[in-house]
Amino acid sequence: MWMTVQFQTYVGEKIYGLGERFGPFVKNGQAVEMWNESGGTSSELAYKSIPFFLSSRGYGVFVASLSESASRINISVPLEAISLYIVHGPTPKAIIERYTSITGRPALPPPWTFDLWLSTSFTTEYDESTVTSFLQGMQDRDISVGVFHFDSYWMKAFQWCDFEFDNKFFPDAKGQLSRLKEKGYKICVWINPYIAQESKIFDEGVKGGFFVKKQDGSVWQFDYWQAGMAFVDFTNPAACAWYQSKLVALMDMGVDTFKMHNYYAFLYNKITFEAVEKYKGKHEAIVFARAATAGGQRFPVHWGGDPLSTFEAMAETLRGGLSLGVSGFGYWAHDIGGFMHDLGGGGFHGGVDPALYKRWFAFGALSSHSRLHGSGSYRVPWLVDETGEADLVLKKFIDLKLSLMPYLYATAIDTHKTGVPMMRPLFMEFPEDPICWTIDTQYMLGANLMVCPIFNQAGSVQFYVPEGNWYGMVDGKMRRGPRYFVETHDFMSLPVLLRPGGVVVLGNCDGEAYGRRLATYDYANEVRVIVNPGDGVVDVEVRVPDSRSLGDDAAVLRVCGDASGVEVVVVGVS
Repeated sequence: MWMTVQFQTYVGEKIYGLGERFGPFVKNGQAVEMWNESGGTSSELAYKSIPFFLSSRGYGVFVASLSESASRINISVPLEAISLYIVHGPTPKAIIERYTSITGRPALPPPWTFDLWLSTSFTTEYDESTVTSFLQGMQDRDISVGVFHFDSYWMKAFQWCDFEFDNKFFPDAKGQLSRLKEKGYKICVWINPYIAQESKIFDEGVKGGFFVKKQDGSVWQFDYWQAGMAFVDFTNPAACAWYQSKLVALMDMGVDTFKMHNYYAFLYNKITFEAVEKYKGKHEAIVFARAATAGGQRFPVHWGGDPLSTFEAMAETLRGGLSLGVSGFGYWAHDIGGFMHDLGGGGFHGGVDPALYKRWFAFGALSSHSRLHGSGSYRVPWLVDETGEADLVLKKFIDLKLSLMPYLYATAIDTHKTGVPMMRPLFMEFPEDPICWTIDTQYMLGANLMVCPIFNQAGSVQFYVPEGNWYGMVDGKMRRGPRYFVETHDFMSLPVLLRPGGVVVLGNCDGEAYGRRLATYDYANEVRVIVNPGDGVVDVEVRVPDSRSLGDDAAVLRVCGDASGVEVVVVGVS
């Protein structure tokens, strides 16, 4: 039996959300299935199906039943009853704040997670010398990296998961992690909730009753990535404790966080996040998760996996991130440069075009979280672009991000408190502007900065500027809206605009901890305050976060003035 509920839509009403959807940003006219399935970004499949949508008419709807499909505003579930919440706004931000009061708000990620993450990539070969050479190469080029990620093959192939470093490539894994930690790097490793029959811990899981079972009591197994995979039963408290013990052993070695894939996502993300939080402490835990459902935003960070290495997939990726943000997820990342290149005829390779890599990095550095990751090729810039220009692009934009950390981390704290995403569609800040409800190729990073990625090699970009005089943070130019602009930018530039009446605090990230700039530094030391008074009067309080006492303020600034002059006064110090 199915239950169906229908909502009447009005002329001009627009629907958004329903998870990380890579197709059209406006969901009108689509049949959207609430089913998580791996499919990259160039299909209707989704890693994060969220049964919540937001309407331009000032309300949202959360379907709390286990729904399977929503066709336009016809909601159908294969049950005899249906549970849903109608969430009044009237503004988009108010809707998200109220929705996340039901399903939970994101935990606050620690500042180090805003550093640049560098990955081994997926199917590449690597050992300690490879990892060391990549990190040293980035440091030699003055490109700041804070987190190193070991993808699947840190474990022995087709024994996923046994949670042990492959002795062939990592004979001194504990020593290697210790050497990385001494240099200030955080460490992430890839994990999954399935245990192959060849895994050393498979028999342990069977004996303990820790795997999902069939009705006859035997272990349910599946041949997908590898033979005889069993899946941890996260409804079993003993199985949760057993799985968490494997993670704790890795954290004892020096691992800081885990990259996670798919399947019964909420419970999996929850028990992994809780294991890290218990070990590290409040505001010190994150996971790097791909699959999710409603409520999964409580366990950040999430990333959109496996886009093709094309400009089209770059645009698809942004649409997915904006849709996920509208669905209540506060922090988000993606595979900078794309995951793999489509050769046609079902063939793929891991290479990435240098122009795409440079354009995507500017976008990625100005996302909440930033990671270089691919499939069959490394993502260090000197192996992508032999001219050396990519080195300069990476340095410029990661340095920009690090200097923005006082602003970005203050935004992250607001996201933690309200559920409003760091990366948000323009209509969240300008709901009164009808054009903003149509835009899916640019976004607001926090309340004050608008970012307009460039989706082509030539550097041409068309973007919309809402009303007022906007200041270019990269090029120093003013743009007056409301109107569209068409511009051309080289690889060292893109439109990053400070809104009228906006204030951004820039920090001094040149402390050179461990010989390089990092996202964790004293945000209140030697700050610069960028103010765009526009045509009016600015009178705002700006909070400068404390990078050590997370969630607290290091200082509060009072910014007052207009185009003729601005005064900045410290009104509070922790």
